Amino acid sequence: MQAQIQTLKPQWSISGAGGSVEPTPFKVYTQRDLDRIAPLARLSEEARFEMRVVSSVLPFRVNQYVIDELIDWDNIPADPVYQLTFPQRGMLAPAHYDRVAELLRSGASKEELARVVDEVRHELNPHPADQMEMNMPRDDEGHRLDGIQHKYRETVLFFPSQGQTCHAYCTFCFRWAQFVGDKELRMASSEAAVLHNYLRTHPEVTDVLFTGGDPMVMKTAHLKSYIEPLLAPEFDHIRTIRIGTKALSFWPHRFVSAEDADGLIELLERVVESGKQLAIMAHYNHWKELDTEVAQAAIRRLRGTGAMIRAQGPLIAHINDDPAVWARLWQKEVELGIVPYYMFVERDTGARNYFEVPLVRAWEIYREAIQQVSGLARTVRGPSMSASPGKVEVQGVAEIAGEKVFVLRFIQGRNPDWVQRPFFAKYDEKATWLNHLKPAFGEEKWFWEDEYAAIREAKLQAAAAA
Repeated sequence: MQAQIQTLKPQWSISGAGGSVEPTPFKVYTQRDLDRIAPLARLSEEARFEMRVVSSVLPFRVNQYVIDELIDWDNIPADPVYQLTFPQRGMLAPAHYDRVAELLRSGASKEELARVVDEVRHELNPHPADQMEMNMPRDDEGHRLDGIQHKYRETVLFFPSQGQTCHAYCTFCFRWAQFVGDKELRMASSEAAVLHNYLRTHPEVTDVLFTGGDPMVMKTAHLKSYIEPLLAPEFDHIRTIRIGTKALSFWPHRFVSAEDADGLIELLERVVESGKQLAIMAHYNHWKELDTEVAQAAIRRLRGTGAMIRAQGPLIAHINDDPAVWARLWQKEVELGIVPYYMFVERDTGARNYFEVPLVRAWEIYREAIQQVSGLARTVRGPSMSASPGKVEVQGVAEIAGEKVFVLRFIQGRNPDWVQRPFFAKYDEKATWLNHLKPAFGEEKWFWEDEYAAIREAKLQAAAAA
């Protein structure tokens, strides 16, 4: 795995609407730099070795801001942001851990280590929910359009190649396969024309989501090349531009004092002035991410452009599986002018066994948290599973005709007709994902199952024929 310490130019202070932020250099650490992260010297040699093992398989990247400002080093290993960013032994299954650990202890060759690591990664479901096979559209000649996903009718996701990294990596990230150096596992495009040509021929699309990685790692000039053309009249059907980002948590200096922060703000203001909705899809996992002065300054500056900031994140063990944490997070978001949007269920990929929470517990946490906040924070939807058929929300547990069941509904579906239609699953206290559930009331199949199977088969046949 490629690793380095990267130090960029100091980020100069800004005052006024964004607040006052001291000059701060961006310094990032990756897998080979674990020994250079000063606070880790507090850990035992075995704990540091465990980090080395896990970060040989799953991507690791953290920066000085996260280390200095977000982690309480007197609360290790329980600190939630520490769990969010630093590898833990339990993130690998024992068999996987032992295979890699033995190779590292024995001084195996780079080639042998790479072969085993590759095998382990492919056993971790690197692309869940059929995202490579079913979500990526094709051109008229059947060629896959890399860098685009079009799962739901109204919304297209675009993965700009310059944005396929982050200022720091979340340990639970369901797109971890993007970051491990395997080109077969990546989804990205450097061609703005690919996106723009696709949107010209799909007038049903109203929303474009720039995602990654994190588009906010890009220079403003690159981001501008993708976004600015969408402001032309030929793209009037594009009503909302969304930008998914963790930068508000992991590097808020990007918005207030980076070299091209002013240019970024001007670009975002132009989007709003064009009459389009600009939505910053901020990823938050814990209220601690909102507590620093620079984080709040970045939020104020973004809101000053006219952009709407919506907050989303998964419910994950070891980090936020506590209703009090979610209630405090949503309250703080509302206080800062952010709209709570989604509580997700941890996806079935990567270190899922370490992070997943049973669906019944996820619903209980959501219910107990939502009871603690006012109506302004009850905009959040969840717990929601982003499964292959669509986004499935757990609405609750009920007893109907003497049977205990999960009440479910589609928030989004591959067929829009599925949306908002309730359906019921047998109660299962251990289930953590949609495929663990079975239809209730003696039904053999879900109401959507045959149609979904047909959609899936058609997509897979098209992929095989290409």
